[in-house]
Amino acid sequence: MIDRNLARGVFLAAVALTFGGYSLRYPVGSWDRAGPGLFPLMVSGALLAMALMMVVRSRFQKPEPFEFNVKNIGLLLVSLCVFALLSLYVNMVVAIVAMVFISGKAAATYSVSRNIKISLGLIVVAFAFQKLLGLSLPLL
Repeated sequence: MIDRNLARGVFLAAVALTFGGYSLRYPVGSWDRAGPGLFPLMVSGALLAMALMMVVRSRFQKPEPFEFNVKNIGLLLVSLCVFALLSLYVNMVVAIVAMVFISGKAAATYSVSRNIKISLGLIVVAFAFQKLLGLSLPLL
């Protein structure tokens, strides 16, 4: 039996190492003059730290069986495709709301109020990225 908690940690570590390795292809720079590789390297380092904590924690928890749910994976893929298409042809606010409500169907319990809160939080983050970081996002 494959332990679900251990598998999560190992998968997250693999993703962190992959992106961390690719971020080293770009100049990292220094703290006062950051290069394009610094941010992805920091994010992948944080992910790797979380992954290692998950692996260690899985050793002290009761093993849970790993289940593969094709329906949930399909819902997440559809929500990402809908997000990309709506961002391109409508705007990103509508795309965020659609993505959250579609991917919310993959949860064990469906909650409209939870989906609204998540959508609002993601929209606030998107506006912060646009206004504070100057990213060119098609929000409205």
